[in-house]
Amino acid sequence: MKITFLLTWADGMGGTEMAVYTQAAHLARHHEVEVLSVFKTLEEPFFEAGRGVSRRYLVDRTGSVGRPVRAGTLDEGTCRFLTSLPSEIIKPDWEPTFDRLSDIEMTAALSTLDTDVLITTTPALLAAAAELVPWDVITVHQEHRASQLRGVTGEPLLMYAPAVDALVSLTERTSEWFADSLGAAAPVLAAIPNAVPDGFRPRSDLTNKTIVLAARMTPEKQLDHAIEAFGSLCDEHPGWTMRIFGDGPQQVRLRRMIEGLNLHDRVQLLGQSPQMESEWAKAGLAVLPSRNEAFPLVLLEMMAAGLPVIAYDVVTGPAEIVRHGIDGLLVPAADKEALAEAMSTLMADDALRRSYGAAGRAGVQERFSAQRITSQWEELFTRLTARRTTASRTADRADRMARRVAAGGSRHFNIAAPVSVLAASTDEQKAREVMLQAKDRTGTLVRSAGRLAEVRDDISAARMAEWNLELVAEALTAHDVPYLMVRDGTPTHRLAVEIEHREQVLHALATALHAQPVYAELITPKGVAPGAVLAERLRAVGDVMGLRVFKPVTTESRTLRYGPAYGCQVEFWAENDESEELPGWRRAPRGSTLVGPCLPDLKPTAQLRVGERDYPTATAFTDRLVGDIDFPIDAVYTWVDDTDPEWRERRDMARKAAGIADEEGEEADSGDVRFRNRDELRYSLRSLAMYAPWIRNIYIVTDDQVPHWLDTSQPGVTVVSHREIFTKAEWLPTFNSHAIESQLHHIDGLSEHFLYFNDDVFLGRPLTPQSFFTSNGHTRLFWSPTAVPPVPLSPEDEGYFAAAKNNRALLQRDFQRTTTQGFLHTPHPLRRSVLTEIEETYPSELATTASSAFRARTDLSLPSSLHHHYSYLTGRSHPSTLSSSFINAGRYDHHTRLSRLLATRSHSVFCIGESPNAEVPVDEQDRVLRAFLTAYFPVPSRFERR
Repeated sequence: MKITFLLTWADGMGGTEMAVYTQAAHLARHHEVEVLSVFKTLEEPFFEAGRGVSRRYLVDRTGSVGRPVRAGTLDEGTCRFLTSLPSEIIKPDWEPTFDRLSDIEMTAALSTLDTDVLITTTPALLAAAAELVPWDVITVHQEHRASQLRGVTGEPLLMYAPAVDALVSLTERTSEWFADSLGAAAPVLAAIPNAVPDGFRPRSDLTNKTIVLAARMTPEKQLDHAIEAFGSLCDEHPGWTMRIFGDGPQQVRLRRMIEGLNLHDRVQLLGQSPQMESEWAKAGLAVLPSRNEAFPLVLLEMMAAGLPVIAYDVVTGPAEIVRHGIDGLLVPAADKEALAEAMSTLMADDALRRSYGAAGRAGVQERFSAQRITSQWEELFTRLTARRTTASRTADRADRMARRVAAGGSRHFNIAAPVSVLAASTDEQKAREVMLQAKDRTGTLVRSAGRLAEVRDDISAARMAEWNLELVAEALTAHDVPYLMVRDGTPTHRLAVEIEHREQVLHALATALHAQPVYAELITPKGVAPGAVLAERLRAVGDVMGLRVFKPVTTESRTLRYGPAYGCQVEFWAENDESEELPGWRRAPRGSTLVGPCLPDLKPTAQLRVGERDYPTATAFTDRLVGDIDFPIDAVYTWVDDTDPEWRERRDMARKAAGIADEEGEEADSGDVRFRNRDELRYSLRSLAMYAPWIRNIYIVTDDQVPHWLDTSQPGVTVVSHREIFTKAEWLPTFNSHAIESQLHHIDGLSEHFLYFNDDVFLGRPLTPQSFFTSNGHTRLFWSPTAVPPVPLSPEDEGYFAAAKNNRALLQRDFQRTTTQGFLHTPHPLRRSVLTEIEETYPSELATTASSAFRARTDLSLPSSLHHHYSYLTGRSHPSTLSSSFINAGRYDHHTRLSRLLATRSHSVFCIGESPNAEVPVDEQDRVLRAFLTAYFPVPSRFERR
């Protein structure tokens, strides 16, 4: 069998290059193997292992100008011009190193490739292979990173994965994420780890008091964590030093940090080394503090040299290699204190280091031997090549691509499962999970994000947090364990328990939740690895500072997942000793509460209501605290259905009366783009029900239209006609959003404090009233980086800028202050009294705005701008921040933002708008946005007809 590996550059010193050479050498014993590298940057590969593998290059970059390696007649000027142009095959965002010359050479080489199996090694190369490789070549993509955390560089994965024969991940966790994201569009999925390189490897005798690290000096590798941790404890361990190998953009910063911590004689930065095997053998301990890893080959090398290792327990990688407490230590991700404690433990215990080192060396040779891993690859290749020339293979590929498109996927947007930050279950726990799933009679238990999850499409975020609280409270109550609910201002729930009752808590939860798919994330564990365990296994976890108990739930689409972020936190509070402030009081193990980090005791003196139940708490938490918001908050939407023929007739008549020509249909202030309805209101209401259950009433302001799906009989939602709020009937009908917005404070029954939403604004994750208001009633405002041009009003100004300039003129006149910025596309926190005051202060200007049927150069923008500036200048609002994003549905490059937003759910608020003269056709925008919104908000709200 002929096997070809495709690399970007075969000369690099990265983990991908080393892994490929190791794999190629193992397969070459029984197959014809070559490495095809797009670029040549060195005369010889950095890794010696690569020099014994057959290699072929396409573009030679060892000179001043890239040149084709093949025989040809291109002169230097032509090559220079081609290398100055961006690639048309691989987007620069995916990988900026490609250019038009590499496009030409890849097209020539890949379209005529004579091989049985092609293995791509980056998402960018996957995209090129999917477009160029002949149909009869088996294509396999090997993913060398944690794909779910890649960001923009990972976009080709979901776009092109259906077009390849197999997608191979280094861990089951990543493979499961692909299964969740791709669904029926997935090719063959497999998880095959890296193998330990063959050959003699010197072994450390562990007598040298040296900590060694080897990594590219980038923020992702977090070498500063290891330096800080070492600096905090090195005086306690005389003779120990730290040696760091590698280079990169943070080298100067790390060197300054070392000097600032006065560690110049204890920590050395030694640059790259092609002979790391000998460096491992000189060390006594190894550390891997990365933020993200896939399956770090460097860990295998460390352990193969007999080194005990310490690593952050990140999403994938270390937990698949390091057996906590057997051959190394896993510590909670990004926890520098825990990292320092683990380092100190091993630095002080020679016997423990020797035990871990011996176990690690034997373990990796057995679990990740070349023979074992190579046989997995050969089995996969045999299975795939058996179908190489069959008609069913071609048909299956076409079906996968069709399913991907039908699900809303495109070349620019792809549905992705949300990212989980918990490391995967251990083998023992996986076995138990298999048993629980087998015994499930409901058929609702699935494996998602490395955990058992119940499939539900009817659970809101607030209800999920309540559910987890109920599970814990019922277990503790049933076993007579006293607890106290504490408040910290977040949407989730915390219970405090005296540390003396820790064993009772672990027993109670393990007993009550036995055989249930409920997990507990361990908070600062001492005796076991961090991560999450089935609640029934809690008796064995030992010394922990707390638990975050959660029942995983996922939707049918797998695009919404509830995990530990919605868990109930159980904390073990210890007494302060005599040397501490407030001796004898109980202290939270981490963080604080709304009344501070300490309480006199944990005896309940009051009840706190959550949902339909009361829970024991301290009186301090039931008092009206200075930061509490207990005034009502409503939400107001403006909405129009542009497909309604009666409304369109009214609008067209008004356009003719205003002298607006028909050919101006896409004009920014009066054309179709201003009114286009894509059912966004349905999903915005879902976001409100999901993430802001504290909203009292919702008012939907329309031109006598009602969404066909809206259940108006539901309490808390009211449709308001323009006729009910406009003070003069002759101002109607209106098609000017500025005019409608100028009348919102006339809504009968509207609360003093309310949020104004355009229907294309959505909440992206749980928020509290404090996100928008302060407890003294002031509103928050969110400045935008977009400046209002410091030039006079002109006929060319769009409605937004014209209104902003008119606002500015009023404020300059009355406050002698010049406004310079607009505001983010977020829900606008408003006060009814302030809007009324503005109306009374500027009656003629507001009347002019309200009477204009379409946006005009005379408009004011009241709730989205003037209110905020006026409130600020009169001392009733202040600047704040809110994580937000704006997506222009009419731009292809913004569709990739939708994919990332769906996978990470990283923004509190986002807005999906559309500009005139969009490059994306309207029907494609409709398809992509419906797919995105359905995926992001799969749980119907109570406001929808059943």
